[in-house]
Amino acid sequence: MADVAVRAGVSGQTVSRVVNRSPRVDPATRRRVEAAMADLGYRPHRAARALRTGRSQTIGLIVSTLATVGNSRMLQAVSDAAASRGLALVVVTVSGRADGGVAGAFERLGDQGVDGAIVLNEATLLARGVVPPVGLRLVVVDTPVPHPRASSGGPGATAADGSASGTRGTAVQTDHATGARLAIEHLFALGHTRIRHLAGPSTSFAAAERERGWREALAGAGLKVVEPLRGEWTSSAGFRAAGMLDADATAVFCANDQMALGMLRGLAERGLDVPGRVSVVGFDDVSDARDFRPPLTTVRQDFDALGEAAVAALADDASGAPAIIPVRLIERASTGPVP
Repeated sequence: MADVAVRAGVSGQTVSRVVNRSPRVDPATRRRVEAAMADLGYRPHRAARALRTGRSQTIGLIVSTLATVGNSRMLQAVSDAAASRGLALVVVTVSGRADGGVAGAFERLGDQGVDGAIVLNEATLLARGVVPPVGLRLVVVDTPVPHPRASSGGPGATAADGSASGTRGTAVQTDHATGARLAIEHLFALGHTRIRHLAGPSTSFAAAERERGWREALAGAGLKVVEPLRGEWTSSAGFRAAGMLDADATAVFCANDQMALGMLRGLAERGLDVPGRVSVVGFDDVSDARDFRPPLTTVRQDFDALGEAAVAALADDASGAPAIIPVRLIERASTGPVP
């Protein structure tokens, strides 16, 4: 570091500020220091920095599976956000008691000296009531927070102290319910009133919120709510649900794009034209949604913003109200006027 300071003509403290991404360095000086670092082949030593600062510059990600598109997209988003801050990322998958569950994940991350951990989506359910090691900061993604209309005892329930049903940490979540309402209001505008829902797993917070938005939109319009079909986020679940769709339905709101894809295939095999006979809406806006046949109308979930918010909350040791990431409706050819 002293050699870099001499080469750049600055103090060692200025080099330290550049290395630690401090905003208290003007751009021209920062460029000069970075050029000196490159010329000399200087790289910060992560272990030495950890000894000096007491922070490892490493964060953990706890996830129940990476097989779903949402979780894999979030892994990418968190990885990118961590890299932009010079943070390393350790990923731990948990499924249940056999691997020690979330408690075991906390222990493994603690052994690696991480500064904090992000608990992702379905893994938050496994984390409820588990006490993390002292000093391990947590951010939980898509877990319940207090809501005046949330039903007690279900996936949307919250603890009396306002924590996420016993999951400690700062919450970051997508505005799933609003996204569902945007989808249903779009179908209302096209004249649809018999709108069915293919919901996600009953244990999923995201699925519960999307179902809540669908129910509230129908109830607000004075329409009958028919109990939803339910699937496991997969295209095969959507295909099976298409075979069970009642003849009165003119539109289906699917809780994710994978199930919507299977729904499109299943409806086609039943000879039901989309959108001529049945309109279909998904959720997530995966990269292939525009290439479905027909291109899928869907609710875009901003995974990059969600990952950035989670890493920012962890890096800044944030607390308080959850960060709610907005969504928007993407209209394509899978929806049309009511037949």
